[in-house]
Amino acid sequence: MGGMSEELPAYAERVLEAAERIPPGRVMTYGDVAEWLGEGGPRQVGRVMALYGGAVPWWRVVRADGRPLPGSEVRALEHYRTEATPLRLTAGGEARLNMPRARWDGREQSAARDEGHI
Repeated sequence: MGGMSEELPAYAERVLEAAERIPPGRVMTYGDVAEWLGEGGPRQVGRVMALYGGAVPWWRVVRADGRPLPGSEVRALEHYRTEATPLRLTAGGEARLNMPRARWDGREQSAARDEGHI
């Protein structure tokens, strides 16, 4: 992403549009978004989300390990619980996303999830 202008860079617009398409209760990793767009990579998506993601459901674009975004854990967990996003507890008692159940592939229109979130 070159120089910053008043206008949102085209790649950033595409990343943010992808984030807005993720259904409530589902997530995509930074790499998933890049793959879905067919351009960029996880770092580029992460950079866009860090700079411009505040206006979209940022908590739905996540790290591949399922840990909430450092520094935003409390807010992210509030959103996950509100949206019934599948979570799991680590052996140490940390809440993490249940990635196999929460991950969205970009194709499903309405994802039916089984119960069991925390």
